[in-house]
Amino acid sequence: MNDTIRTLLSKLGGLPVAVDTLADEADLYAAGLSSFASVQLMLGLEEAFDMEFPDHLLNRKSFASIAAIETTVNIILEDRKVA
Repeated sequence: MNDTIRTLLSKLGGLPVAVDTLADEADLYAAGLSSFASVQLMLGLEEAFDMEFPDHLLNRKSFASIAAIETTVNIILEDRKVA
């Protein structure tokens, strides 16, 4: 999952730094992630993992770092299994 997130982030994130230089916990907004790019990233994640972000997880915290994105995607996928 981490590799997929990093690939999508490098394609859709528009970051001025190489994604492979970022630690999983690095602040993506400090690294240059814009609100527009986070929406593009969200759409890419939804397609890649065949899921949909619920409204309550559409926030800055969910996209703050690679680790946060991975946690958020895992929550969505687990919730889908339970439902």
